[in-house]
Amino acid sequence: MSAISADPEELEEGAASALEAGEEEQQLPRVLAAAERLRNPRLWQWAGLLQRSLDEYEAAVASFEEAVRLAPGDASIAHGRARVALEAGLPAVELFDQAASLTPADGSVLIGRAAARVAAGEGERASNEVAAILEQNPLWIEGHEQLAQLLATLGRAGEASESLERALRRFPTDQELWSALLSLHLRREDYRRLKLDAERAANSGVGPAALLLFQAIAAGELDDSVFPPALFGTPAAVTPQLAIWRVRHLLRVGAMSEASALIDAELGAGRGEDLWPYAAVVWRMTGNARQHWLEGDERFVAVLDVTPDLPPLDVLSATLRSLHRAKGEYLDQSVRGGTQTDGPLLSRVDPVVRKLRSAIVEAVEGYVEQLPPIDPEHPLLRHRRDRRIRFAGSWSVRLRGGGRHANHVHPQGWISSALYVSLPERSAAEPEDSGWLTLGQPQESLGLDLPPRRRIEPVVGRLVLFPSYMWHGTVPFSHGERLTVAFDVRPPI
Repeated sequence: MSAISADPEELEEGAASALEAGEEEQQLPRVLAAAERLRNPRLWQWAGLLQRSLDEYEAAVASFEEAVRLAPGDASIAHGRARVALEAGLPAVELFDQAASLTPADGSVLIGRAAARVAAGEGERASNEVAAILEQNPLWIEGHEQLAQLLATLGRAGEASESLERALRRFPTDQELWSALLSLHLRREDYRRLKLDAERAANSGVGPAALLLFQAIAAGELDDSVFPPALFGTPAAVTPQLAIWRVRHLLRVGAMSEASALIDAELGAGRGEDLWPYAAVVWRMTGNARQHWLEGDERFVAVLDVTPDLPPLDVLSATLRSLHRAKGEYLDQSVRGGTQTDGPLLSRVDPVVRKLRSAIVEAVEGYVEQLPPIDPEHPLLRHRRDRRIRFAGSWSVRLRGGGRHANHVHPQGWISSALYVSLPERSAAEPEDSGWLTLGQPQESLGLDLPPRRRIEPVVGRLVLFPSYMWHGTVPFSHGERLTVAFDVRPPI
């Protein structure tokens, strides 16, 4: 190894660059060799971060453990070990306790410990601990956000905003607290509360500039005039954040030509990443030929039987059920009448999950290979295809009778999915499409009479892959349990 490559600072810089560029494999051997020879805890930490990014969690845990052994008093290393263990599905409460002892005021460590308690089945204790910290530090915004989500998943969604309301009684003009409360309403799509509490904030002395965005969004979702001033008369500083809300509003009030013009302007200016789902809707409803370019190719949706590559389905079902500790729904997810697992499912080191992950990666690789040629303008086809499959998120959903997914999209993903693990028997009284997946049908709140592009029957062992910008949801079913796995493939760097 050359003198330059053995220098710890050079190696750390190289590791950071490799993480950013998605080239971890090139740097990892050098970092590992130097970490072992130099007994350098920081290099072991970097090795763990590179392995984590490569989804090599067993190796990442081992690297962080070696880093902690060499530097037991380093807070960032202790926190990294705890976080990697949690993502790997390993017990992590004590590890977060150790990290917290080194950096007691670090909010990210406290949030991580709460997540570790939830994973250990101690959700109520986690919420109580976060609530107690907020009593002492009511201006801890991240804590309020975490507590709201915790309470929702504990089946106490009605209490989600209570800690913020208590804090506002003590600090009635604090702009960050009001923004957190308004953002909570936005996450829940409770636009009436958003409007009312924006008015409360103004009456409490919060400056107009801090409320413009929230007031504009509320007007977009509630005002039935074509161009409500609160949405279309905003200052230039706020305008870039409002394109999607203006398009949503124009669709809701039936102003298709105006919505189409706005979409074209945003896409033409390179600002329209979040607008592809709405472009699909407008182009379908106006008969624009671009709808076929965006969503029409049959290769964009794959329906695959991956049963032979999966773990035994009864074993997989039992493994997934054991992870469903929530009692209620997340504040900002599509699940209606069911629960969703927390944390990155496919990062777990459980052998059952690793086999599941292997089957999924192979299926996604095949899907990518059969796509049409690269098109630099197309949101699905523009990405390079010489990178390993990485996940932006992965989870399991367990729906009860009457459960469904509201129509939605996944703006953080490239390719999205549905994998059916366990399904109830359809009763004779149920509609034929009970529980089916629908693709291309927009969100109900837009009030558009647009049928799905495609309906897909759920079948145990079936994996459906489709573009993340494509609207998708499910038809409710009447009884029993539906257990699925879902994931988003991250856009390649």
